[in-house]
Amino acid sequence: MLSLLYQEGPSTKGIFRRSGSAKTFKELKEKLDSGTEVDLACESIFVTASLFKDFLRNIPGSILSSQLCDKWVSVLDQGNYEEKIKSIQRLIEHLPRANVVLLRYIFGVLHGIEMRSEENQMNAFNLAVCIAPSLLWPPVSSTPDIESEFIKKISSLVQFLIENCCRIFGDEITSLFGEI
Repeated sequence: MLSLLYQEGPSTKGIFRRSGSAKTFKELKEKLDSGTEVDLACESIFVTASLFKDFLRNIPGSILSSQLCDKWVSVLDQGNYEEKIKSIQRLIEHLPRANVVLLRYIFGVLHGIEMRSEENQMNAFNLAVCIAPSLLWPPVSSTPDIESEFIKKISSLVQFLIENCCRIFGDEITSLFGEI
C-alpha cells in the first residue's frame, strides 16, 4: 500500500481526502483480513488510501501509542524549534521498533506527496487533517468538544512532523522506496 501511495500519491489530486468506492473498499478489506492475496495496483488509489488509513486506525493503541498521548499532545507547546525536534525524537525512542519503522515509511510517503502539493493540492496541513486521526487517539473516549480540540492538536503535530520529517527521521527518509 505504501509503495503504491508513494508512486501515485504525489500526482493524485486530493489523495487521502477523497475516498474510493465503499463497496470496493469493503470487498478488499474482507479479502485482506482473510489473508487472500490482493493486487492493489489494479484498484483506485483512493481505495488504497482508505484501506491504509483503516489499517492505521486498527493498530492497537495507535501507531504513536495512546499511552504517550498526553506527551504527544503537549510536545509542540514547549520550547523553541530545536527543542520541539529533540522532544519528538525522544518520544519516538519510546515507541516499539515496528512502529518507528512504519512511521518512517509513512512520513516518507507524506513528504513525497507534500513536495508536489501544487499538483495534488495536499500540503502538509491538508495531509495532517486527513491522516492525524488515524495515527493517534486518546486512550479513553471523551466529549465531542474535547475530541475536536484533541484532533486539532494532533493535526498540528502531524503537520510539524511532515514539514520536519527529514530532521526528525533523517534525510534517508526521502529515499526509503528507492527508485520506483
